[in-house]
Formats: sequence, C-alpha cells, structure tokens
Amino acid sequence: MAHTFLFEIGLEEMPAHVVTPSIDQLVKKTQEYLKEQRIDFESIKPYSTPRRLTIQITGLADKQEDINETVKGPAKKIALDDQGNWSKAAIGFTKGQGVSTDDITFKEIKGTEYVFVEKHIAGKDVKEVLIGLKDVVTSMNFPTLMKWNVYRLDFIRPIRWMVALLDDEVLPIKILDVTASNVSRGHRFLGTDTTINSADEYEAKLRDQFVIVDANKRKETIVEQIKQIQDENNWVININKGLLEEVNNLVEWPTAFFGKFEEKYLQLPSEVLITSMKDNQRFFYVTDKETQILPYFISVRNGNKDFIENVIAGNEKVLTARLEDAMFFYQEDQAKDIDFYVNKLKKVSFHDKISTIFEKMQRVEQIASIIGKKANLSDQELTDVKRAAQIYKFDLVTGMVGEFSELQGVMGEKYALIKGENESVATAIREHYMPISASGDLPETKVGSVLSLADKFDSILTFFAAGMIPSGSNDPYALRRQANGIVRIVKNEKLNFNLAELMNELISAENDANVAPKLDQTKEISEIVSFIKDRIVKQMKSENIRHDIIDAAGNSQNDNIEFIFDVASVLEQHKDDAEFKESVEALTRVLRISEKSDFAEDDLSIDESLFENDSEKSLHAAVESIKNDFYTLGANDEYTKLFNLKNDIEGYFDQTMVMSDNEAVKNNHLRELTKLSNMIKWFADFNQLIVK
Repeated sequence: MAHTFLFEIGLEEMPAHVVTPSIDQLVKKTQEYLKEQRIDFESIKPYSTPRRLTIQITGLADKQEDINETVKGPAKKIALDDQGNWSKAAIGFTKGQGVSTDDITFKEIKGTEYVFVEKHIAGKDVKEVLIGLKDVVTSMNFPTLMKWNVYRLDFIRPIRWMVALLDDEVLPIKILDVTASNVSRGHRFLGTDTTINSADEYEAKLRDQFVIVDANKRKETIVEQIKQIQDENNWVININKGLLEEVNNLVEWPTAFFGKFEEKYLQLPSEVLITSMKDNQRFFYVTDKETQILPYFISVRNGNKDFIENVIAGNEKVLTARLEDAMFFYQEDQAKDIDFYVNKLKKVSFHDKISTIFEKMQRVEQIASIIGKKANLSDQELTDVKRAAQIYKFDLVTGMVGEFSELQGVMGEKYALIKGENESVATAIREHYMPISASGDLPETKVGSVLSLADKFDSILTFFAAGMIPSGSNDPYALRRQANGIVRIVKNEKLNFNLAELMNELISAENDANVAPKLDQTKEISEIVSFIKDRIVKQMKSENIRHDIIDAAGNSQNDNIEFIFDVASVLEQHKDDAEFKESVEALTRVLRISEKSDFAEDDLSIDESLFENDSEKSLHAAVESIKNDFYTLGANDEYTKLFNLKNDIEGYFDQTMVMSDNEAVKNNHLRELTKLSNMIKWFADFNQLIVK
C-alpha cells in the first residue's frame, strides 16, 4: 500500500531570503535520508511560507526493503583453533552479525579460506523510519542561527509547532519540547488553529485559514494582482524576479495595492527612486509606455483588503520620508565640487593595514595606465582612464551614497556628468564596480573595463601583501569575486598578458611613482597567480567544458588568462580527431620520462655528437624548429606544432634507450626531453587528459 506523509515545521517568521533555500535543503536532505533508509517513494512536494517549512511525500512504501547480505569474516585459520573449535574471533564475529557459528561457511579467496555468513535483515516499518526525520531537521544549516530558551539547538528561528501525519495517523516526532500533532496554525492575524485530518488535505485546510502554502501559487497570485492593477491604470510595472521572490517569502496571504508620491521627487535620478522603492521598501516601481517613472508604487500586504487605506497611507508616509532625504542629499552634494570629495578621501581608510582610499586611487592611476596600454586604448581613452582613476571613488563621501550605499558608482557617474566630466570618465566610474556578482554584467566600455581591472588588481595585491588571504569559506573582502571579475573582463576584452609579469610591472610602476603601499607586494605573486587560475577553472566549469580538459588547461605553466581559455577551446575542438589519442599518449610519455631529470632552463644544450640513431636527429631538429617562437604563438598554433611531433616522438622512443648506461648519453636524452616537456607543460598538462 502506498502512503502519503505530511511534515510541517512551524516557526517564528523567517527572513525572506532564507525561506526558499531552506525548503530546498529540507527536500534534498529528506530525499537523501529516504534513499539511505531504503524507503521507496514517488515524490516530495515542498510548501513554504515565512512561518513554515513543509514537505508532502507521496507514494511511500510500507517498509524498508529486506536485505540478504553476505558478510566476510576472519580467515579460517584464525576462526578455528588447533582442536578445530571455534575461536573467540569467530564467535565474536557471528554475534556481531546477529547469527551463530552454525551459519558459518568457508570460501576461498586468492588461496586463503575465509569465514562467511549469510544474514537476512528485515526492513523497518515506514513509521519507524519517518520518526528519524527529526535528525534531518536538526542537521539543517542556515546562514544565521538562533538559540532560544535553554535549548542547545541552533536553528534559523524558534520552532513553535509541528504536524506529522502518515495518511491520517499522527507520528509523534519530537524536537526539543515540541511534539508533532495534527494541528497547524493559520495566518497570524486572519486565521486560527486548524486540524489536519489527513495528509492530503493540508493545502486546502490552510487556505481556509488564509495561508497559501504553495509558494508557486502564492507567487502567481501576486503577479495576477499586480497585472490587474497595471491594466486598470494603463501602467507598465517591472516585476523584478528577485524582488518578487523576496516579497513572496514575506507573506502568507498576499494582497497587492498601489500608492503614490509627489511628482516633485521625479527630478531625482531614476536609480535613486528605484533604490528607494525596490531595495529599501520592497516596492515595485511604475513607468509609462516610454519607461519614464511615474509617481506610483506597488506593494504587497500580508493580509486581506480590510483597512487597506491605512496600509497605503502608512507606506506612502515611509516612502516620502526616504525620498525627502534623497532630495536633500542630492541638492547638498551638488553644492561641492569633485575635488572637495577627493580631498576628503585622504582621511578615509581603505584598510588600516594598507592605506587610505585616496592613496588607493593613486596606485590605481598607475596600474590603469599600464593595463590601458596593453589593452591598446587610444590616446583619448588613456587620458580618460587616467582622469577616472584620479576621482573614481569620490562619491563614497557624498551624502547620497552615505545614505544609499547601493548607489556607489551610480551617483559617481551622475555627479561627474553634472560637474562637467566627459561621458567616458563618468561611465567608467560606474562600471569599475562591475561585475558585482559571479554572473553579473561586465563593463561595456574599454575605459570602464581597464579601470575595473586596475581597481581589482590593486585590491588583490594589497590584501594578499597584508596577509589577508581568503581561506576556506572566509573571504571578507570578496577577493574571489574580484578575481572572478578579472578573469571575465580579460576574457571578454581578449586582453593578452601574463599575470606574474604584469603584476611585477604594476608594482614597479607604483614604486617609481612613489605611491606604493608600505607592504611587500611581490612576496605573494605566485599565490595570487594560483588564486586567479582557480577562478579560471571555475569559470570554465560554468561553460560546460569537459572536466579533464579544464584540468589540463588550468594546470599548465602558463598564466595568460586568455591563452588558458584558448587552450581549453582548442582541446575541445580537437578531442575527437583521429590521432588525438595517440598524440596525447606520445606527449604524456615525454612528460613522464622527463620527470626523472632536474635540468635547469639554462642547462639544456644538446651535444649532437652523442646521437646514436637517426630518430634522435629527427626529434632534435623538430624541437629546434619550433622552440624559438613557440612561447609567443597562439594556442591553436602551439597545439599544431606539438601534435605534429607525434611521429618523431614515437620513432624516438622506438629506437632510443633513453636511460642509457652511458651517463653522458642519458643526460643528453633527458635534456632533449626536458626541453620538449617545458613546451608541453607551457601549453597544457596532458597528464590530466582522459583518452581511451
């Protein structure tokens, strides 16, 4: 017989951003638990609101599957004593397996006989297994945790009630002092407690108590209500997905409504209006057909339409206060010039172990100049990036950004234009923060891309030099995000430079300009290269490149970001070629044997008089023909030159005893292979490739 099980965890209101991840986590952990417990089921349906996390499991089996298991014990010579009696080892083994010595049989494995027993493990009843879900709940992880009363359990919010119903039978799952029943709680203000008589009536019973427990249906309700308001007023309402998700997880019984604000606030930049509504108040903003913001907003109440006028008035009052502050700061900020704010940055710390923000801008000016030249910026673009670097953090000390931190960069662009800076400089000020997430938008201008790179390289260099290196999940200064930004911008702009070489050049320029921090920025360069290459690997994984190709390209000795991506692309393109397998095997054989030598790069001269066969001459000539310009070639050309060596390498190993008894001959061989190996490792680590 198939069963349906309902399990509801009732809580104090959770923060909106944890509701969806929490129910997803509960579903995943329950799936894993049931699989581990050998309980078959059809599906798990999640329900969630700010006050509850609920799962409904359908198609549950009556019991665990029975198991017939063969268990290996000690060797026969240990299981029997000299008189043929069972030893303590044999008796202890059988007791531990729940059988007796009468159940022992012997089987031979590789010439030695061992004790074996067959045992039957009867499956537990599904009720007994489901009681164990309390351990699933207490094992959940959350970004923030609470303790309450005298209990030692850390959880997202205090647990206030639970419902656990197997069909119509209550299972007494107990967590702390809360024992599950069949009584749930309705909406905090509109509903009452309700008795759930069977597991399949949960959704309907809660709806009667003004709770839409299905998050998707609740979201659909919100969208329908907003669209009705939109159509009735001939507005355009941008239903932002992130905001919709947040609002959906703030309510159990949604009622959308609209309010208004005075038109005078429309003179504020649209970004200020949107931030005040969307980020600060969780309102949806309204535009006309031409995308011009209108003096209205949409909000969603956790309740019905009763006294909605009071709710609207309260929301209008709160928004007006925010907009009034914004108007004040907007006007006050414009009363000062940019130099005023730049000078204020001389007293604002970037980090107390590194420098002020003003000093950071001085460093970034030098860095941006070097990267700009490598990016082939025009003379005007170089002038623009220099000017942008001199002022790009000025808005941090404006009143507007002090009140609305989300607008850093955005207000810098607005104020820069107002104060007469050209559009290229202003845009770069906004774009230098980009990307703001792993998949966020990249700068659209070259000047903005260069400034963003310069800012990020400075942060990584200085924080590493100060010893604040990310470890594990600890990354308080978001250096992984900044490294990821470097990787994505370099790839997008197709910039060509080696990381270690570039960073040494940047540090040298800072020293020459006398703006370097009082830190040794050179000591961690190799670690920074590895740190950024880890981001390259992560980025390639997001692009669905074959994992062994990612490892081969990412573990090369090359630290050119664009080149590494190109290598992965070339290997992906050729992986199904007819001779790919044989060529990789030939190249990996070179790598394997060259590991037996430790010759330095300047000790690889070859004595041709020691050659003993034509294959040595052939391989030597082939290596010499490609080595001079090899390290300046693109990935496709390097690939072609290396893979064209297949026949020479195979012939060499067929005819040559590499590890000759003659020490001079052997070393000559190893020098040749090391020279070739260095070129191979520069391109990719072929040992990582899986070829069959």
